[in-house]
Amino acid sequence: MKPNKFRLFGGASLGAAFLMANSSIGPGFLTQTTVFTQQLLTSFGFVILLSVVLDVGAQLNTWRILTVSELRAQDLANQLLPGLGYFLAAMVILGGFAFNIGNIAGCGLGLNVLTGMSFEQGALVSCGVALVLFWVREIGNMLDGFTKILGTVKILLTLGIAFSAHPPVLQALHHTLLPVQISAASIVTIVGGTVGGYITFSGAHRLLDAGITGPGSQSVVTRSAISGIVISTIMRFVLFLAIVGVLSHGAVLDKDNPAASVFRSAAGEVGFRIFGVILWSAAISSVVGAAYTSVSFFKTFHPVFARYERGCISVFIVLSTAIFVLVGKPTQLLVFAGFINGLILPIALAIVLVAATNSRIMRGYRHPRWMLAAGWVVVVVMGGLSVPLLVEQVGGLLR
Repeated sequence: MKPNKFRLFGGASLGAAFLMANSSIGPGFLTQTTVFTQQLLTSFGFVILLSVVLDVGAQLNTWRILTVSELRAQDLANQLLPGLGYFLAAMVILGGFAFNIGNIAGCGLGLNVLTGMSFEQGALVSCGVALVLFWVREIGNMLDGFTKILGTVKILLTLGIAFSAHPPVLQALHHTLLPVQISAASIVTIVGGTVGGYITFSGAHRLLDAGITGPGSQSVVTRSAISGIVISTIMRFVLFLAIVGVLSHGAVLDKDNPAASVFRSAAGEVGFRIFGVILWSAAISSVVGAAYTSVSFFKTFHPVFARYERGCISVFIVLSTAIFVLVGKPTQLLVFAGFINGLILPIALAIVLVAATNSRIMRGYRHPRWMLAAGWVVVVVMGGLSVPLLVEQVGGLLR
């Protein structure tokens, strides 16, 4: 007998929501939100609001289609067109690996703030923590519990900093609805960072691993997807309020580490230490999410990958750490990974939407037309915004 929906939502499905949210709240999340809030001030709230709308269109479609078909994204794509799944997997794994190097760097910086150890030592210690997490417990249960705890810790600590910063809440809410200025780059970056790349599939693949599939589970799947978006949105909006509060009181942020200076300006040295906790929590949870989801994109290609899933995840984490320790911050790699991340969402979502209309793949399930329409709006908007920015950025690098 299947477990009831309430228990499902309190277990793996809520864990899937936190996995997606934590994957999107990494070191880049802290920096991106700080940088764009500096540029747009209270109008950045509109970018957050728009990103929520686009996130819903992307995630509801992706999670429902994958769980109804009972296929991971790469297998769905291969059934739609042989070889397409390998192309999609290559894009997602490349983007996930590059960003995981940045996540490891964030772990090193977080422990440096907390303990004073070097970035490299902090990265090695964090690598060890991530490996222990995957090896000492069953992967699914570990992910569910670990991501819930860290997600809650990050939100509560950031909320405390936001209260200390005394932000202009009414002005922020006003400009969230009626912005003074808008930035296409901020929209692409924030949406891509919230549901782009491997993040698009992290929660859905977790649900597949937990056996939450089929048309009968769709109410649970929908609640899980929306919960993940809400969790990441709360964290982003709370951080946005903290930054606006600090800036409204005349603080000048450090160019080299703007996010850290927000916390220090709001709560002194205690705030700076809190930043270390939040940064490490954000980074280590993103390391776990990126490794788990990236490996899920090739473990179905051959039984040996599924049999040695822990080993594949471990290699992924160790290689990410080794590159950071040996090379340092891989700026160019992260830049190109950002380009890939911005393009993966419209490409991957388009593949999923086309597959949703294939009765053979969906086994007779008819996907709601309004959801298809919403998904294609996301594809058009994100494709229309990201492609010109990609061309511009690549042109700038080549000049």
